Amino acid sequence: MKSHLALLRGINVSGQKLIKMETLRKAMEDNGYQNVKTYIQSGNILFDSLENSPEAVENQIHDLIEKHFGFDVSVVVINQETLESVSKNNPYLKEKEIDLKKLYITFLGSKPAEENIELLKKANFEPDEIVIKDRVVFMKYNNPAGNSKLTNKLIESKLKVKATDRNWNTTLKLLQLFQERDSA
Repeated sequence: MKSHLALLRGINVSGQKLIKMETLRKAMEDNGYQNVKTYIQSGNILFDSLENSPEAVENQIHDLIEKHFGFDVSVVVINQETLESVSKNNPYLKEKEIDLKKLYITFLGSKPAEENIELLKKANFEPDEIVIKDRVVFMKYNNPAGNSKLTNKLIESKLKVKATDRNWNTTLKLLQLFQERDSA
């Protein structure tokens, strides 16, 4: 069994694509996933699967949600190693005075092409900042996140990959949940 974390994009936001986590947990268990646990209503699902491939699991969960709930929802699947790497390698943590509430992580469905990375870097989202490493965009908002031009829609349109973001505290909590599974 392989442990995975599925990150859903755009559910339970402003009354759109409403999915109760209890119902989603049950649907996943009914489809063979084990040790299914959700965290908050924004679509964070820890689970075990016989399938090792993140891409295969993404497709399976996408299809399950579409069939069961009738929504087309982007799904990005990552593992504990990705979260550990993100927590250790956030370039903005090196700054002397950093407000952790300004830090967000965008998880990408696949590694973007180099020319698309350049397109995103050239986009105007100042004064906000990004660093892209592999399938992760580290973000520091210098404006309130809700007022920023640096949106998930912009990231997806420039990088040409699916993406979903989480604030820094949620990212660390998801890592903690993975670690708690290891020690159980």
